Amino acid sequence: MLLVLNRLALILATALFALFTFGALTYQTEPPWRVLFYAALALTVLAVWRAGRKWGWLVLTAGLVVVAGWYAQIRPSNDRIWESDVSRGVTAVTHGNFVTLQNVRDFDWQTRDQGTERWRDMTFDLREITEVDLFNSIWSSPLIAHTLISFGFSDGRRIVFSAEIRREKGEVFSTFGGFFRKFELVIIAATEEDIVRLRTTARREDVSLFPLRVTPDQARELFLAYITRANALKDHPEFYNTLTSNCTTIIWELAHAIDHRLPFDWRVLVSGMLPEYLKSRGLLYSDQDIATIREEARISALAQAQDLRGSAYSQLIRSGSVRELMPKP
Repeated sequence: MLLVLNRLALILATALFALFTFGALTYQTEPPWRVLFYAALALTVLAVWRAGRKWGWLVLTAGLVVVAGWYAQIRPSNDRIWESDVSRGVTAVTHGNFVTLQNVRDFDWQTRDQGTERWRDMTFDLREITEVDLFNSIWSSPLIAHTLISFGFSDGRRIVFSAEIRREKGEVFSTFGGFFRKFELVIIAATEEDIVRLRTTARREDVSLFPLRVTPDQARELFLAYITRANALKDHPEFYNTLTSNCTTIIWELAHAIDHRLPFDWRVLVSGMLPEYLKSRGLLYSDQDIATIREEARISALAQAQDLRGSAYSQLIRSGSVRELMPKP
């Protein structure tokens, strides 16, 4: 029985090794070398199979050491030729309650891929945060969404933070590539008429707006957590990871740093289900059932019907929403 279990364990370990190595080679090597590396992987798996139980583990271990050593040398960088929309990550300078955000994106998008490029510096008084909203943007499967956090200020301005993949020129996002250090991580700060309108109108994604129930102190701390993470990325770049370091898990990490009582939940990973998680924690402003909340939260059809710009866009997407029922600060 032990021999059978040993053999099954070896088969499973070899399969996992082969799958990971195949994925890493696919996204980290270029032809024609990739074909040679595929061949080396196939020979390694064959050698494990033919070596038997004792020597098979030794061959597999040797293969793991080689692959791990190579993979560890793949390092993130901020010095690449980036696509324009992710060419500048936000950074911030803080003076007491005042924060100056540098490189705030404010593009005017004409199509899903082309927009007039504008970058701005903006200063905010953190004491003037009046509301925090979550945007969920679905482009394919309802289980997977891009998640953004918007902060509203008493002077009517709004700023949105988004953790995104940092694509190089000509690079296209791949969900599987995000598992294998294919993309760096960048935190973008943008106006709503840029980053939300891009999704509702230019890309025609299914975008929903969920007002959050947070205290002024929590809102301030979440804002500071975003800029702290953004400043850290300037000097210490990180890889985006489809599962563990994406737009939704980063929100949870920042929120958890503020309130350690906030538990992890599988719906944090399945980002399309994040509203259900927030509802269960009492963080959505509406007390209606989640199906009703979701229906009322959808804003894309409204945005597409009246393609407004500037502050009029932010007002439009909130017309008729639960935000109108909230107490005024």
